[in-house]
Amino acid sequence: MAIGLTGLLAPSALALAIAVAFDLAIGDPEYPAHPVRLIGRSLKRIEATLRRTGADGYAGGIVLFLLLVLIWPELISIVVIRLAAVSVGAAWAAHVFFLYSFLALGDLVRHGWAIERAVRKGDLPAARERVARLVGRDTAPMDAAACRRAAAESLSENLTDGFTSPLFWYVLGGLPLLVVFKVVSTMDSMVGYKTAEYLKFGWCGARLDDAMNYVPARLTWLLVALVAALAPGCSSKKALRVGLEQHALLPGPNAGWSEAAVAGAIQRRLVGPIWLNGALVTDAWLGDPRDPPMETAADYGRTSLLITASGIAAAAIACGACLAR
Repeated sequence: MAIGLTGLLAPSALALAIAVAFDLAIGDPEYPAHPVRLIGRSLKRIEATLRRTGADGYAGGIVLFLLLVLIWPELISIVVIRLAAVSVGAAWAAHVFFLYSFLALGDLVRHGWAIERAVRKGDLPAARERVARLVGRDTAPMDAAACRRAAAESLSENLTDGFTSPLFWYVLGGLPLLVVFKVVSTMDSMVGYKTAEYLKFGWCGARLDDAMNYVPARLTWLLVALVAALAPGCSSKKALRVGLEQHALLPGPNAGWSEAAVAGAIQRRLVGPIWLNGALVTDAWLGDPRDPPMETAADYGRTSLLITASGIAAAAIACGACLAR
């Protein structure tokens, strides 16, 4: 049966299931031509051009977004459609490849376990080095428990923008809208800083990232609570309550929802003392005050299981939504 050109870019339950299976099985290898890296390189080139012309404020950031969103969804769509002239199977494989490339749960889980293995071996320097790849904080003061908490916090926060948000936008608008989300996410990670250099220029990317993660973040909170009802040693009620009550303790409108939900679900407190540039920036805890801090290998294992199961549940729901369309 022939597949129309629109169908080649539309949400596909089978393509999504295969992409998620690849993501969980082999992760996301680093290589120069990775689609996200190519988006990042084009961003830096456009940024440099805009700054040379003096467009380094709010307007420059908006132009950066408009150019990227004109280039990348169109370019990836053209690749898929042109391949259809050769073979529908090749076009469909390209669709799966791009979809797989824009999901990031498998790598997050692997990196978290790399930290956990280093802690279990007693190799604290290696654990701190791996933590430094995930979080922007001083790692020298961190003990084994703090390394575990940092891994859990990164997994919890990135469950939304690395996995459930891409699924959400893919279901709504297929491959093109997923690419728009990845453009925005890449802008936020590369220029969305509150520094003198990027406060104005990065404003557009940061605000768009907040907007595109707004609904998925709250859906992830509910999803974590749902999965916690079935996960050993977890509490669905605490996931709901802590997520609702404490999400605003973290910066930004979205990151706190999944992280607070996970803290409540695993019945352990997260965050704790954090140092940046030698100064203590917070000693606040996230979670039910009656629960102990997350410290043990069992605590981390429960956390990783909960997050992995939540990601799989999100993928299953997304596949169901694709079929319903």
